Amino acid sequence: MTDQDKGSFTHFDESGNAHMVDVGSKKETERVAYAAGNIRMSKKAYELVRSGSVKKGDVLGISRVAGVMAAKKVDELIPLAHPLMISKANIDFEFNDDDYSINIYATVGITGKTGVEMEALTAVSISALTIYDMCKAVDKSMVISEIRLLKKTGGKSGTYIRD
Repeated sequence: MTDQDKGSFTHFDESGNAHMVDVGSKKETERVAYAAGNIRMSKKAYELVRSGSVKKGDVLGISRVAGVMAAKKVDELIPLAHPLMISKANIDFEFNDDDYSINIYATVGITGKTGVEMEALTAVSISALTIYDMCKAVDKSMVISEIRLLKKTGGKSGTYIRD
């Protein structure tokens, strides 16, 4: 039975001290994580982003690059995360005309000994924050929400798919 099966947290030792999980003996496998989030904004901000008319520039292009950069720096942001040699990181967007929001999707992959869930979640988060930063002059009331893992494959625990 693994620590996860027992309901314990893997980033704590028997004494309750935080530690980086030892992945040295784990097999390298292909691992991919898919995450999503949403940013809702005013109609005016939404239309400016959609038409590419925000004065600061290409909002989604810059947000895409920011998300990829963030995925590569997770070990600098989250204390017990391993530095990883990511093999792919993609950010995609979907416009929702009904509520003036944009869905953000991240796909991050690696062949390695540990998963890339944190990298995908961080990529979505930073992409959303970048959109906020670039549009805040027009709309400070934007709401970032629903950042979540959709799916992950590979590794000892296998495939996870969100219900």
